[in-house]
Amino acid sequence: MESVLYTQYKKEIVPALQEELGIKNIMDVPKMSKIVVNVGYGRHTKDKNFIENVEATLRAITGQKPVHNLAKKSISNFKIREGADVGMSVTIRGVQMYEFLYKLVHLAFPRVRDFRGISVKGFDRKGNYSFGLKESITFPEVNVGSADGVHGLQVVMSTTAKTKEEGIALLKKMGLPFHDA
Repeated sequence: MESVLYTQYKKEIVPALQEELGIKNIMDVPKMSKIVVNVGYGRHTKDKNFIENVEATLRAITGQKPVHNLAKKSISNFKIREGADVGMSVTIRGVQMYEFLYKLVHLAFPRVRDFRGISVKGFDRKGNYSFGLKESITFPEVNVGSADGVHGLQVVMSTTAKTKEEGIALLKKMGLPFHDA
């Protein structure tokens, strides 16, 4: 089963990008490679209910079991020990990645309060994009009543783009609403 966004990418976005960027070989057209959704616990590292809530939220949003991230080194000012559980992340590829991106653009962004678009400043030199959401309850899968502690999400979109401009063109064609700043 193919995603609606993936079908649109193959039929409409690839030819449009090929023409816009002046790419002759269809295999050189930038595409999405993976999306990583990350949540850090912050001051809630010892709160088991909060950690379970984060895991349930990530599982509902992405459809995959999250991986626990451990601290690589001790930092005394933040009261973190090496090997301590400091967050969770999910890496999404393939059909689920396109489904997540479609859900993000068409369901989650319209539910964000005072939403005027996302900033273009989140791109790196290679065309990868990262941004944060302050509330995970913007996704329709998350039950507002069961959310004990509302937490944010960090979303990192990796692309095969070679430059920042190619990454911007790809994600604009995919439907991400960028504001001009």
